Amino acid sequence: MGQAESDTDADSRGASDFVEYGVEDRPPLGTAALLGVQHYLTMVGANIAVPLILAGALGMPSEVIPRFVGTFFVVSGVATLAQTTFGNRYPIVQGAPFSMLASALAVVGVVTASNPAGPDWQAALLQLQGAIVVAALVEVLVGYFGLFGRLRGFVSPVVIAPTIALIGLSLFSTPQVTAATNNWPLLLLTVLLVVLFSQYLDTRSRAARLFPVLLGVVGAYLVAVALSLSGVYAPGSPGYVDVFSVFDAPLFVAIYPLQWGVAGGANTVSVALPLVGDVLFGVPQVTTPFVVGMLAGVAASMVESFGDYHAVARLSGMGAPSEKRIDHGIGMEGAMNVFAGLMGAGGSTSYSENIGAIGITGVASRYVVQVGAAIMLVVGFVGWFGQLVATVPDPIVGGLFVAMFGQIVAVGLSQLEYVDLDSSRNTFVVGFALFAGLAIPAYMGNVGDAATFRQGMAGVWLLGPVLGSKLVADVVFVIGSTGMAVGGLCAFVLDNTIAGTRAERGLDEWEASAEENEEFVSFYDRVVRGRDDGSGSSGSRAD
Repeated sequence: MGQAESDTDADSRGASDFVEYGVEDRPPLGTAALLGVQHYLTMVGANIAVPLILAGALGMPSEVIPRFVGTFFVVSGVATLAQTTFGNRYPIVQGAPFSMLASALAVVGVVTASNPAGPDWQAALLQLQGAIVVAALVEVLVGYFGLFGRLRGFVSPVVIAPTIALIGLSLFSTPQVTAATNNWPLLLLTVLLVVLFSQYLDTRSRAARLFPVLLGVVGAYLVAVALSLSGVYAPGSPGYVDVFSVFDAPLFVAIYPLQWGVAGGANTVSVALPLVGDVLFGVPQVTTPFVVGMLAGVAASMVESFGDYHAVARLSGMGAPSEKRIDHGIGMEGAMNVFAGLMGAGGSTSYSENIGAIGITGVASRYVVQVGAAIMLVVGFVGWFGQLVATVPDPIVGGLFVAMFGQIVAVGLSQLEYVDLDSSRNTFVVGFALFAGLAIPAYMGNVGDAATFRQGMAGVWLLGPVLGSKLVADVVFVIGSTGMAVGGLCAFVLDNTIAGTRAERGLDEWEASAEENEEFVSFYDRVVRGRDDGSGSSGSRAD
């Protein structure tokens, strides 16, 4: 069985030697700004991919896409500030969720298919907005009524280990990494630069230690730009950078709640504002089947975030999160999903990429993440920025994934230090959960989409009418497509039904090093009740 710290005091669970800046540390503003931008660089691929995928499914005009992308960055900035200040107060970036993307695409697909001529893309987006807002309200209730945090008493390291590991493993097959037409030299250059700065030069240069991702991405991007301008990379080829497209985008884009109004549409309100003139506000539409389908995506997002919280706590040198911290995190994610729905974005959730950045850089400062979020909030209104980010080639994004997501897998497996690995019971649960978490999503991917899966389930003997219903089939499809949800649920069921002692499952040692509810001081506790969160005594560094 792995060894755990014997001292259960909160002070004994401070940041490890690996952590360069702990959760409460506040680097100088200039350093924090660069570190914050670096945190956001790690999630650029996903935060760009989700709006681009949705824009394609909606049939959104190309001239609107920079504004759509900017909306996602504005939502990310606001959600991150809210989570780090009022929510779980972990140094974790919030961004567009892949876990809700399948549900979103299903909503858009059904709306589009219901009208052979095809509804206006804004009308379809209003339906998506309504589904996200109502489903997110359920997430708010689950979080702030303490329903999700109560699961913690039934969750051991045997469950958490495969759940976190699958967060990293789930992205091994992304097109940015495995596409047959990938630009492997550029991808490998990105990996080599990140590894060089983070692993070989980190002891020789403070800049290399703090900014390995930023240096690696910028270096690879400049090489790609040079090769594109010189004609080595042809337009349309992997790695090509169309730098001149940046100047074709508008300098400023207007982003505001309910912004996707349809000119002359029945669900649009026109309001005359001083200095602005007439502004269209689109009213989100609520359709029950779409809400139910989106609830499956929200459920998968909550399971993913549950694993993310444990991973970021582990990398930040903190104890496992308490029920109270988990509940505040899930509740705030729900509130920010409501905000994302009103803004016309595809939702918001904790970002695994950001956790991988902590593993590479050792920068776990909440202040750094907040500064980065403020920067993203501002630049989200700059059309040039959205287009510039969109020019980052997929091979560079893939290189980032290769360099960072192995860190998350390792963090997940490190939870097993508390577990008796000589127990065949434990090795069976972990192995089964990992295999199922990879195999079932792969099967769902081969099936195709939710509609195809629904048709197949309808043909099941005797239970077909139930399993083939839209409610059941869509929920199963969305959760089954999310590796960490599948693996986590399998491990949860097996670990709580197969006989095993608390010591064998690692619960005794794990809980001894975990955070107590009293140790988490929420925003309400600090402001209304005047409780001290202890940050003033943490010895925050500014060097």
